[in-house]
Amino acid sequence: MRKGQNPAKFVKDVARPERVTVALLNYIPFLSGFYAETLDVLKVSLESMRKDAGLPFDLMVFDNGSCPEVRDYLVKEKEEGRIQYLILSEKNMGKGGAWNVMLTGAPGEIIAYTDADVLFSPNWLSRSVEILETFPNVGMVTARPFRTPPEFYEGTLNWARENATLDEGQFIPWDTFLEFNLSLGQTEEENKKVYAETKDWRIQYMGVTALAGASHWQFTAYKSTLQQFLPFDMDKPMGQVRQLDKRMNDAGLLRLMVSDPLAMNMSNTLGYLRGELGQGRGASKKKTSLGKRLLELAPIKKILLTVYNKIFSWYYS
Repeated sequence: MRKGQNPAKFVKDVARPERVTVALLNYIPFLSGFYAETLDVLKVSLESMRKDAGLPFDLMVFDNGSCPEVRDYLVKEKEEGRIQYLILSEKNMGKGGAWNVMLTGAPGEIIAYTDADVLFSPNWLSRSVEILETFPNVGMVTARPFRTPPEFYEGTLNWARENATLDEGQFIPWDTFLEFNLSLGQTEEENKKVYAETKDWRIQYMGVTALAGASHWQFTAYKSTLQQFLPFDMDKPMGQVRQLDKRMNDAGLLRLMVSDPLAMNMSNTLGYLRGELGQGRGASKKKTSLGKRLLELAPIKKILLTVYNKIFSWYYS
């Protein structure tokens, strides 16, 4: 039998969520090897997104089965008011499974999704929302210009040819183009040819400039738009996330990017902040040790990476 009245009945007002929810997906299974610096990367990412986003937002973090040290850090951030919504998954649900929860559960009208290794620049959110609200029928906006597969923004170009000012050219500066691709482990040499042989598409509409293209690693979108593409049925933890890119293009939704770099991929280290990205460009390269050269031999590298992947699979698949 109930005793007394529930005090909640006398609460007249409840907190309203911000219009924008920033939704960050995190996965750090251990703090060694590939993941040795990833907790530090996560901390830098969170700090940069909060520093001067240009708009208020609530932060939602979905942790996809990380190690205890990472979970403890996130709980502390939540208790101290720096994370508004924290979801701790017991197991790794993969990116698709996490998206199903995050993109459904985020309370904001607008969702700004990000991987946990993104470094943000001031006004990254306000600039993204400006494009989202100015252009019609927008699917997603990424806060950095980079060259994405043309087959994923054909619908955007078709719309722009009829409704906006569309120009083709080298609108992404070489240094901006190279900076991002080096963070993916590519080399300067291989990118020279790609840069020379590919172009950008600049779209001007209602006084706002954007570039054609966007990507699943960071994007801002209306929650109502994202609902059209749920649920995601992905049978691997990674590698199938371009489903969202393709589905949006097939639906004729615009996929756009801001015209200057307001987000940067740090990957799994803080090397970008230490100035290590592209180290040695324009200068003589340091002599590589014999041990390092042996490790880079194709047969040895293949065997060791196979062993590494097998051990990882035993523990975390």
